[in-house]
Amino acid sequence: MAVSYKDLGLVNTRDMFKRAVSGGYAIPAFNFNNLEQLQAIITASSELKSPVILQVSKGARNYANATLLRYMAEGAVEYAKELGCKHPEIVLHLDHGDTFELCKDCVDMGFSSVMIDGSSLPYEENVELAKKVVDYAHKYDVTVEAELGVLAGVEDDVVAEESHYTKPEEVIDFSKRTGCDSLAISIGTSHGAYKFTPEQCTRDPKTGRLVPPPLAFDILAEIEKKLPGFPIVLHGSSSVPQEYVDIINKFGGHLPNAVGIPEEQLRQAAKSAVCKVNIDSDSRLAYTAGVRETLSEHPEYFDPRQYGKVARNYMIDLYKSKITNVLGSNNKLAQLD
Repeated sequence: MAVSYKDLGLVNTRDMFKRAVSGGYAIPAFNFNNLEQLQAIITASSELKSPVILQVSKGARNYANATLLRYMAEGAVEYAKELGCKHPEIVLHLDHGDTFELCKDCVDMGFSSVMIDGSSLPYEENVELAKKVVDYAHKYDVTVEAELGVLAGVEDDVVAEESHYTKPEEVIDFSKRTGCDSLAISIGTSHGAYKFTPEQCTRDPKTGRLVPPPLAFDILAEIEKKLPGFPIVLHGSSSVPQEYVDIINKFGGHLPNAVGIPEEQLRQAAKSAVCKVNIDSDSRLAYTAGVRETLSEHPEYFDPRQYGKVARNYMIDLYKSKITNVLGSNNKLAQLD
């Protein structure tokens, strides 16, 4: 028997995206794989009164168990209320669903939003698959994100060696024929902590750090012209904060040449029709930095709560910074408490 996300206290993305597009900000879409990440996301978004999208990849869903996820999402809503957020806006979203069957199962298990990623398929097959998911999800008022263009990089089950920018001339046809509620595009973002090779970057003469190439804002502007007001999504938008990379490397890690998307470029994008920005790797880096640092400084620790607490605090700080300084979604709940 299908579970309705509305019974879990969740919302879909339709209204929050409309407000974000008109308001010149973006909704944070944070992936989570464990309890500490979920606690940190809800703590940060609740304290800052921000709508938030809890993203679950296919791999994370398999890792966590679909049934547990349903109750974790319901618990997240209640936890937000405990933290003083009387009217939380929380979406449970499938990230990079690759089959109709997976999307259908998530709809049936209480997800309020799903992404169908047919971007690696021929255009007509991508359209056909996306429309099939939309037709099913909309019966239950679940919103659907689709993708045009291919992002390079590695994230869970998503692997692509080369990126292909979204073709602006395709977006009108694709959105009309599929009926999707939002569209993920490719303008130079990339999955993972190694978004660019050193050869693609320049080096800052003062710090020696890699400086990535700029995002293709000209393509984004063309897409906005063709689909005015339509919700646009950026995947692969972690900035790979150097302070966490440095901590990881200092305490035994090895992340050479890790580089992400500059936050000022993400802020610029968030002021446009980009109303959802996906951030995953940054959280993993903050978590790993906290664990490595704590265990290195306290080799006697063996209780996961001892290092999990530090990792959680690092992630809370990260999420708060993203919400306030990058996305501008703080104090943007429909009903401010």
